[in-house]
Amino acid sequence: MNRETDQMPDSEAKSGADKTWDQARDRLKGLPEFAADTAACVRFFSRLPVPRINALDDPGTAPDFTRIARAAPLAGFVIALPAAGCGLLLGYTHLPGLAVAAIVAALLAITTGALHEDGLSDVADGFFGGATRERRLDIMKDSRIGAFGALALVLSTVLRIALLAALWQRFGPAEAALLFLCGEALSRTLLVWQWQILPLARPEGLAARFGKPTEKTVHLAALVTIPLLIPAVLLISLAAFSLACVFAAAASYATGRLARAKIGGVTGDVLGAMQQLAGLGFLLGVLMVP
Repeated sequence: MNRETDQMPDSEAKSGADKTWDQARDRLKGLPEFAADTAACVRFFSRLPVPRINALDDPGTAPDFTRIARAAPLAGFVIALPAAGCGLLLGYTHLPGLAVAAIVAALLAITTGALHEDGLSDVADGFFGGATRERRLDIMKDSRIGAFGALALVLSTVLRIALLAALWQRFGPAEAALLFLCGEALSRTLLVWQWQILPLARPEGLAARFGKPTEKTVHLAALVTIPLLIPAVLLISLAAFSLACVFAAAASYATGRLARAKIGGVTGDVLGAMQQLAGLGFLLGVLMVP
């Protein structure tokens, strides 16, 4: 073997190392853009005062969910942090579990401006109060709340408080807060998934105005979700984790199927209802088995 041949493996190894370094450097360059996308999602889905975090972040620009929806799971995690932190602290006091759960649920609603709760009530009123597609869409645009919407809000709030109280009682404040954050992150991922695969019911509506997530964006959102669910994998049994994911996905999917049958696709209200029901489904699955 000649000298040139002897050097080929070293050159190839060096080339491979250079490629790996270049890939890592490219990923690091994408972090500022992802951070800006996360900030935009947090502003859109909550009332949290997020300042401009870097040069790529422009709070005055309308969000483009074609791309930034990839950050929705992390944004959901961040949005739920104040409620989870409050629940963590109050869980170590002598307050009853129901009181802690009610405060956590209330603080989360305040943080989001009850955005998703409003969507759930509008969907309940429209889907079950109108006889035609056009009438259902008209009811959903009405700012007034009807009997179906009020009932949906009461039932979902009572169920959420009961499940959160059970979560805090069974797992303790620290572990319960982490599981709560996992559910909020996953519910946003499922929202993005249904947003992408279903048609839009209103071409001029909220779900259409800010761009529809692409298939690539959904895949990226799923990748972002994986590390956010690690606490759930470590804290609960495989059966409980599987049920939690299945129930959350089933709730989101069923809401999407119902929306397609009732109004022909999704709206911003439908996406809010999906998030609420997916979050409840996650908590149900976590608590249903040991």
